[in-house]
Amino acid sequence: MNRVGFLVREAVVNLRRNALVVTGAVLAVFISLSLAFGALVLNQIVRVNTLAWQEGVHIIAFLKDPPEGGLDVDGQLALLAEVQGWSEVKNAFYVDKAAAFEEFKEIFANEPEVVDLVNPAELPASIRIELADIDTYRDVRFRLVANPAVRRVSSLGDQIEQLSSLSRILNFLGLGMAVVLGFSAVVLIANTIRMAIYARRDEVAIMKLVGAGNWFIRVPFLLEGLIEGVLGAGLAVLVVWVASRNLESVDQSIPLISLSVPVEFVVRWGVVFILFGALAGVLGSLLGLSRYLREADSTNPPPVKRTVEV
Repeated sequence: MNRVGFLVREAVVNLRRNALVVTGAVLAVFISLSLAFGALVLNQIVRVNTLAWQEGVHIIAFLKDPPEGGLDVDGQLALLAEVQGWSEVKNAFYVDKAAAFEEFKEIFANEPEVVDLVNPAELPASIRIELADIDTYRDVRFRLVANPAVRRVSSLGDQIEQLSSLSRILNFLGLGMAVVLGFSAVVLIANTIRMAIYARRDEVAIMKLVGAGNWFIRVPFLLEGLIEGVLGAGLAVLVVWVASRNLESVDQSIPLISLSVPVEFVVRWGVVFILFGALAGVLGSLLGLSRYLREADSTNPPPVKRTVEV
C-alpha cells in the first residue's frame, strides 16, 4: 500500500513540476478529441435527418383525367390496388380532387387570392406512395412513368440520396479524423512524457543504479499520461455536450431540420472518448518510456558480477 501511495505521489509531483508541458498535452488531447467527437455528433444529426426524410411519402403519381386519356375513379382505385401490391411499396393511398384542393388551401392559407384563382376540378387526383426501401425509388418511378394513366411523377429520391451520400462521407471523414487525431494525441503525450523523463533523468538514473525495476520507474509516468488523457478527453466531451445542448435552443427556429442530439448518444460516446483518452495517455507514456529506458540500458549496462577465487 505504501508503494502504491508513493507511485501516485510521484505522478502528482511530475504533473506539478511540468505544469506548462502537461497543460500543452491536455490541450492537444482536448483539441484532437473535440474535433473528432464534434464530427461524430454532426454525423449523427445528418443521419437522424436522413432517416426522418426517408419516412412518409416518397413518390407522388399525379393521374390524368378521363378526357385526357386517363382513368375514371374506379380505374384509379384499381391502379392504387395494383401499386399497393408491388413488393417495393410499403404503403400507398389515394387523394381525390376534393382532398387535393383542401391540401392546396392549407398550403396557401396565407394567400387567399391564389386559392380563389384555382378551380378544384383542375387539380389532379394522385397516388401517394411510401417505399419500404428508398433505394428502390427509381424502379417504382420508372413503372409509374410508363403507365399511360399517369400524368407526372414527383419524388424526393434525389434529395434523400444526396443526404445519404453526405452521411456516408461524414462517416468516412469522422472515422479518418478520429484515427489521425487520436494518433496525434498519442504522439504528443509521448513527447510530453519524454520531456518529463529528461527533466528527471538524473533521478531515474539513480533509481536504476539502486536496483529499481523498469516497471517501478514506469508506473508514475503511466499515471501521469493517464491523467493527461482523461483530463483532455473529459474537457472535449464537456464542450461538445454543451454545444449539442445549445443546438436544441435553435432547433425550433429551423423548419424541416432537427438539430437535437439524444442525451444517450452523447453519454455513450462520451464514455468511449474518455476511455480512448485514457488509453491514448497510457500508450503515449509507454512509447516515451520504452525508448528512453532502452537508451538508458544501452548506455548504462548493468554491472558484471565477478567471483573472487580464494
